[in-house]
Amino acid sequence: MVKVMKLHLLGTGGYHPSGRRQTACLMIPELGLVLDAGTAMFRVREHLQTDWLDIFLTHAHLDHCVGLTYLIDVAWQKSIRRITVHAEAEKIEAIQKHLLSPLLFPAKLPCEFRPLGQDYVLPDGGQEMTVVRHFPLEHPGGVVGYRVDWPDRSLAYVTDTMAAAADAAYLEAIHGVDLLVHECYFPDSLHDRAELTGHSCTSDVAQLAAAAGVGRCVLVHINPLADDDDLGLVAAREIFAPLELAMDGQVVEI
Repeated sequence: MVKVMKLHLLGTGGYHPSGRRQTACLMIPELGLVLDAGTAMFRVREHLQTDWLDIFLTHAHLDHCVGLTYLIDVAWQKSIRRITVHAEAEKIEAIQKHLLSPLLFPAKLPCEFRPLGQDYVLPDGGQEMTVVRHFPLEHPGGVVGYRVDWPDRSLAYVTDTMAAAADAAYLEAIHGVDLLVHECYFPDSLHDRAELTGHSCTSDVAQLAAAAGVGRCVLVHINPLADDDDLGLVAAREIFAPLELAMDGQVVEI
């Protein structure tokens, strides 16, 4: 019997929290796997199932890493023997120098930092092997995406970049995944704004998902000022039908 992996969408917004969404944080509890550490990081505590956490950061913008400062409470009175934060070396340096400066955060976090290297195999915890790979994306300050592979299924997480359909440099890295979690900050009408800020529009993400041959696409990193109805999902689903808008607290089966 094939075991279903469950991805918990703890934070699905971008830039700053709103009444509907916290910022970027995804989790597979049974693997102790966390993708990004935005303001929704505090929710990790209620989903802990392992005595370790592997947190993979896409980059060091605050809406993706400020939740690291919540780790003291996440781990409080929990039997966690190890918390490892994985990120590019320069992002780790920036976080340690600035976010964790004693003038801003005068406490030691219960974690270790590990620069990204080659493929990383997660502790199996009795599950099948899980391999995490990263790949470069274009965004001011630099960012990476992640692909998580199991023997029989796969997941990709892409945020803070501009989707460019078949021309996207990361198309091959996400090709054929069962689930693509991709940012969608702007509707098509704000394409110029997307180019200026390095973010994605709805139809571009739909075209990318179709070109990459993914099984399903869930949209995250939603603009906190946007009305969800303005994102143009109906038109985008004519390009790629299995497209959906994420909400905080949603659980997606892989």
